[in-house]
Amino acid sequence: MKVFVTGARGQLGADLCPLLARKKGLTLDCTDREDLDLCDTDAVRQRVLNSRPDVILHAAAYTDVDRAERESELCRRLNLDATACLAEAAEQIGASFLFLSSDYVFSGEGEEFYRTSAPKLPLSVYGLSKSLAEDAVLSLCSRAMIVRTSWLFGRHGRNFVYTLLSRAERQEEIPVVCDQIGSPTYTKDLAASLLGMIGTERYGVYHVTNEGVCSRAEFAAEILRLAGGSARILPVESSVFPTAARRPLNSRLSKDCLTENGFPRLPHWKDALARFLRETGAIGETNTEGGTPP
Repeated sequence: MKVFVTGARGQLGADLCPLLARKKGLTLDCTDREDLDLCDTDAVRQRVLNSRPDVILHAAAYTDVDRAERESELCRRLNLDATACLAEAAEQIGASFLFLSSDYVFSGEGEEFYRTSAPKLPLSVYGLSKSLAEDAVLSLCSRAMIVRTSWLFGRHGRNFVYTLLSRAERQEEIPVVCDQIGSPTYTKDLAASLLGMIGTERYGVYHVTNEGVCSRAEFAAEILRLAGGSARILPVESSVFPTAARRPLNSRLSKDCLTENGFPRLPHWKDALARFLRETGAIGETNTEGGTPP
């Protein structure tokens, strides 16, 4: 089975491609922005037709949610137009298509867990681009899987964990929002889940995050507790930090879809965070007490 991957050097792709490469029976065609301009849909289509993969795994995206508010056209071209082009090409060659989407397709109202079938109401340009891309994928490709995820962190690229640890070296008190609730998700765990999905033909929409939920402030406090930081987290409302793009306050995503289709759920986010910090050298092997839930 041949897998075509976009965003190979991104935060998720950098964990995903080596994992796929170790899987027996798989061959890879990994691309990134340095060798394939996703804004050039003709080049994208031709690359897929030349490669003729069995699976297209589309992990590349425009992800700067605040900048997207002023670069809406570029965000649309990368997140919607390129995705539609890939989905169309997948259908043309009979390939399955796995698209990475986001909790930002929802409005974030209430406190219930969003099921995959819940109505979408994005609050931002980025969220709208992902929502429209989902619609395009489902209308253009008959062998489509959409995976919504949230709050990614991993070894490669920028993320909340790295930012917080850097700030903790300079500040004694760090204000962090306490009214945004979601599930931190380790890219290595997400990559393993995606590996288990490809080739299964269990098409549809999925939510894939690490188990458990927390606020951003609770996530920050656990990071510093495990890393042994002396800085204190100051929980504040989102209104204290006005941003160009509105964030969903409720990013609780139901993973019932995984259980219903025979896919395993990911470990708890505290377990994932402890492993990530060990693997990056932020904590020692023994400094993980309380890293997993009781």
